[in-house]
Amino acid sequence: MTRLSVNINKIATLRNARGGDVPNVVKVALDCENFGADGITVHPRPDERHIRRSDVYDLRPLLRTEFNIEGYPSPDFIDLVLKVKPHQVTLVPDSPAQLTSNAGWDTKKNLDFLTEVLDGFNHAGIRTSVFVSADAEMIEYAAKAGADRVELYTEPYATAYPQNKEAAVAPFVEAAKVARSLGLGLNAGHDLSLVNLNYLYQNIPWMDEVSIGHSLISDALYLGLERTIQEYKNCLR
Repeated sequence: MTRLSVNINKIATLRNARGGDVPNVVKVALDCENFGADGITVHPRPDERHIRRSDVYDLRPLLRTEFNIEGYPSPDFIDLVLKVKPHQVTLVPDSPAQLTSNAGWDTKKNLDFLTEVLDGFNHAGIRTSVFVSADAEMIEYAAKAGADRVELYTEPYATAYPQNKEAAVAPFVEAAKVARSLGLGLNAGHDLSLVNLNYLYQNIPWMDEVSIGHSLISDALYLGLERTIQEYKNCLR
């Protein structure tokens, strides 16, 4: 079964726009779990423009499903993750100023750095995932660095899907096969939606997890959060 992890960054963005605590990030996360989400993802950035470090500490003892923290492994991020000990940490190569993740790691160039960071998390008993493009060599070096999983960066798939869905998914199927041959778990995320998620799942049914935030929260404005989560879960069946 491919699990659905709901990224709640956009809830925090809305809260931060007015200050205060509306909407309440923890309540929304717990509601997502009650409505069927298999996990919660957060991406705390250095400027705390959406998820704050305090949110991460507040969420950890209350969540009943899987907690995934993603981010660039700066010293502050590493310290936060080791203190909170989520079920999974996902490493992304974002600079602090980036609006959103827009590329996978060059795992070959960053092999030594990633190996050191992953070793620390693995010794702490935290499952590790590395954000990569659909590139066999990048996946191979993620395995060499010691990752438990890779997360495929799916924006190119989502962009190409409306024109030719078969061509769009093909490199991701090949990348997924490489990951499986190396014994890596497989996650996917970025720009997945109710339009394109099921086709990805039908072609790569052995994915462990998809992490979805922007599209899911946007759909919830029209459909409501509970129905939206169920619709995304239906795409994974």
